[in-house]
Amino acid sequence: MGPDTPRGALRHVLTHLLTPLLMCIGMGLAYLGAFSQPEPHELPVAVVGSGPSASTLAHGIAGKAGDKLAVRTVADRDAAVRALRHQDIFGAYVPDRHAPELLVASAGSDTTAVAVQKVFTPVAARTGAPLKVTDVARPADGDPTGQGIFFLLVALSIGSYASVAVLGAAGAVLPMRLRAALAVVTSLVVSVLGAVLAGPVFHLVDHGLGGLWGMAWAYSAGILLVGVGLHTFLKRWTTLGMMVLFVMLNFTSAGGVYRPELQNGFFAGLHSFWNGAGFVEGTRSLVYFDSNGLGGHVLTLVLWLVVGLVVTAAAWFVETRKRRPAAVGHGGAGSAAEEEMEEAVGV
Repeated sequence: MGPDTPRGALRHVLTHLLTPLLMCIGMGLAYLGAFSQPEPHELPVAVVGSGPSASTLAHGIAGKAGDKLAVRTVADRDAAVRALRHQDIFGAYVPDRHAPELLVASAGSDTTAVAVQKVFTPVAARTGAPLKVTDVARPADGDPTGQGIFFLLVALSIGSYASVAVLGAAGAVLPMRLRAALAVVTSLVVSVLGAVLAGPVFHLVDHGLGGLWGMAWAYSAGILLVGVGLHTFLKRWTTLGMMVLFVMLNFTSAGGVYRPELQNGFFAGLHSFWNGAGFVEGTRSLVYFDSNGLGGHVLTLVLWLVVGLVVTAAAWFVETRKRRPAAVGHGGAGSAAEEEMEEAVGV
């Protein structure tokens, strides 16, 4: 039964509807699983002070919080600020009977700063004095919520994985070395567009734009090379595979909405090595936290880029062995390319 008959056409449509339905299920599971019930898990905070009263307060808070908080003491306010700027802690309470103070660093995560305030506001209320909140690392004026970097990640990701449909499907007749070269050039264009959006257009960052561009290029190139290589193996399922890797698992674990300390163990674990987290945390480190930990985040992006090179090389090897006939470039290939690009646009 051919696709030109009514029954064949219906089967053809139903087959291709499977991809968006699987996307619906995957997106629901990923986003609701990652974001629906944010709760602190071993969230590092500190009580400022070296005397017995500070230790007693820290132990009391830890006892009530259970495994939600990891409470420690730091000697003085300066030490607390240093720990915040190194992201060793995400809140520091300075006890004072008349003027209690809470130190936060909202550039690291606005939602985490809010969660810390909810913890210490009742503690300060017991003194009868209002809690003063001091932000030691504010985001740029153009990004007051601190989430602009995450939305920049979304733009870079869409530009990258949507380009895979074009390079993998419409460019299937091209040799792999040319597709790989086009992937690198496309990632360069995507990263430049991202840097322009982050800098002169929306002013998401007020310095470090060159470093942001470099990380954006490594991030985009990794996605494009992984996708171009995977297309050899997954064919029409490449779009779904890219969505799983670089949307469902990536956006949810990047730390742009909630840091891993507010997520369950699965997404918190992904945050430690996924490429989106590498870009988001790397940019935060570069722009707001004196490049503390930047090397590790850059290494994450480089390793994903290496994975992309390996997948592309494997695809190159497989295609060379198969020696696909030139006929693959006509007939059904054109319609397959159109269908895959339509799926990517629909996402």
